[in-house]
Amino acid sequence: MSGYQVGYFVGSLSSASINRVLSRALIRLAPEDLQFTEIGIRDLPLYSPDFDDHFPPEATALKEAIARADAVLFVTPEYNRSIPGALKNAIDWASRPWGQNSFHHIPAGVIGASVGPIGTAVAQQSLRAVLSFCNARQMTAPEAYIYFSHSVFADNGEVTNEETATFLRNYMTEFRDYVERVLTVLPRARDHEPLG
Repeated sequence: MSGYQVGYFVGSLSSASINRVLSRALIRLAPEDLQFTEIGIRDLPLYSPDFDDHFPPEATALKEAIARADAVLFVTPEYNRSIPGALKNAIDWASRPWGQNSFHHIPAGVIGASVGPIGTAVAQQSLRAVLSFCNARQMTAPEAYIYFSHSVFADNGEVTNEETATFLRNYMTEFRDYVERVLTVLPRARDHEPLG
């Protein structure tokens, strides 16, 4: 395979999202054979089982975007010791209707940035619990809880601190290698019937 398509989620809807800046940095530092497409969550209505028989176009587009990806990467802030409601809503849409779970067996990475010292650690644990239920194949190491500073991260994604840049470059290399391992071992796993 010449490369992998990565769909990435930015958990924040803020126009000044530091996690969007982090996503730009990750893309800049990633191996060249990873191609990235953001999977938007802003326009999704709130999920309800009432929609399961007639998905709105925004939710259909979400599921189609995930289907086009070889892997997904979640770049999330921490809100009230968990993930933002908009991100949880997107995951709920993607995992439904029952038996059509878009995250079934997909390789997944989780990372996030915060201006606080714990760097989204609690949010990531919350997200990992949700992704476990969705049967995503999560990269569990290295963990990446990023302390964000505007003196280190430029808005265009340039990272001015070499230690931070090296850590993020290594994280993305590990992610790329993990995606390859999962897709080699389970090349057709996503075609199997999802559990949820």
